[in-house]
Formats: sequence, C-alpha cells, structure tokens
Amino acid sequence: MKDNQIAIDALNDLIRINNDRIEGYEKAIKDSAEDSNLASLFTRMIDQSSRIRQELMTEVMNIGGESVKGETTNSGKIYRVWMDVKSSVAGKTDLSVLELCEYGEDAAQKAYKVALTEAENMTDSTRELIMNQKNELKESHDLIKTKRDMQKVVEK
Repeated sequence: MKDNQIAIDALNDLIRINNDRIEGYEKAIKDSAEDSNLASLFTRMIDQSSRIRQELMTEVMNIGGESVKGETTNSGKIYRVWMDVKSSVAGKTDLSVLELCEYGEDAAQKAYKVALTEAENMTDSTRELIMNQKNELKESHDLIKTKRDMQKVVEK
C-alpha cells in the first residue's frame, strides 16, 4: 500500500488539476464574448477534463485508494482569483480570456510532469494513463495557444 500511496496521491493531484480546469473553462465561457465561437471550444475542454477525471478516479479505485471528489488545488483557487482581478482590470476580451486559459493549460502540463517524475513507483498501466492524458492535454494546450495567437491578430 505504501507504494500505491504515492500513486494515489499523484492521481488525486491530477484529479484536482482537472477540477481546476473545469472550473476555469466554466468561468471562461461566462467571460468570453457572447458572439465568439469560444464557448463550444471551452465546452469541449470541460468535457475532456470530466472524462479524464473519471479515468483518474477509476485508476485510484483500481489501486486500492479513495479519490478526491470536488476538490481543487490551492493554486487553482489563487488562479481563479487572479483571473477575476485581471478580467476586471483589463476587461473581458476574448484575447484576455484565452491568455488566462493558456496559463491554466500550462499549470496542467506542470502537474502532469510532476506526476510523471513520481511515476517510478507506479504500475506500468498507471504511468501509461498519466502519459496519455498529458499528451492529450498538450494538444489542447497547443490549440488554446493557437487560438490566442489568432485572437492577437484580430484584436490589434
């Protein structure tokens, strides 16, 4: 169980970061312009994190642990407060919303990187799950970054 506890803790951290991601994208939907096409993109990101979170919760259960439920990270709470402050100061433009989303995607990538550094004591299937999710989220990160870069051109 001791070896499993490292994996359980790492997986629960990833559940929390996906909870952060869901809350962040829910806020992004509210903050983006009503006529923008970003809401559908942000909804896809929410769906993605919901599915990923379920996979993580299943893996925690499979290795004998108990998963966190609706918890978020402390940094995620700080990020959302910072997002509120920045939005109120800079205005809620699609560019500012996308910049904040990219910041959140960077945080997710860092969380997955940390989990993989702790992966030496994990089973091959747990390591593979984390790596596959990290790669999937990297694609989402890159999509958000591309949308942000395109929005920079539009808003100039």
